[in-house]
Amino acid sequence: MNGFYDLSSLKGLLADTLREKPCGYVIEEIFARFPSVPELLDATEQELTGIKGVGKAKARQIVSAVQLAKMLTVRPAKPCVIRSPQDVWQLLAPEIAFLQKEHFVCLFLSIKNHVIAKETVSIGSLNAAIVHPREVFRAAIKRSAASVVCVHNHPSGDPTPSTEDVQLTERLAEAGIIVGIEVLDHIIVGHDRYCSLKEQGLL
Repeated sequence: MNGFYDLSSLKGLLADTLREKPCGYVIEEIFARFPSVPELLDATEQELTGIKGVGKAKARQIVSAVQLAKMLTVRPAKPCVIRSPQDVWQLLAPEIAFLQKEHFVCLFLSIKNHVIAKETVSIGSLNAAIVHPREVFRAAIKRSAASVVCVHNHPSGDPTPSTEDVQLTERLAEAGIIVGIEVLDHIIVGHDRYCSLKEQGLL
């Protein structure tokens, strides 16, 4: 098992979906082109149609099957209460831990810390999520949130906060005080662990 995803399971799922043999040319070529979980999760229809025997329809099937496998690792939607960084990790890690670009996600909470909404506020480059406090709090105000938990992934797999991460956290906390919406935490998600800036005394 590679984190939350198992390549062999995905191979079997794709083979069944495409009605191909697990060791057939198409399946083997897909996994030769996309040998790691992050690469397969980010495969596009355009990239897939570059494989002999994969047309547009089959490429759409592949992308859909991979997204389905991804969704099945996420807990069913139900009222969710955030009590600790571990709760945030369990909720979001299946979605963002292995993405190849930084995704900055906000959990908007009620006064009792129920999750009102989850929103991807920004998608950055390979190693940088570009986000401005106004984007975070515009969304928070729209959702009538009492507080917010900010989360982003590190594609490297190492959740150690960078200087930029710490500076951004400080700016978000300051902006939160001004608008009256508390930033409860900023959590960085790695491949198999997380870092809470609040727990680290950086918030």
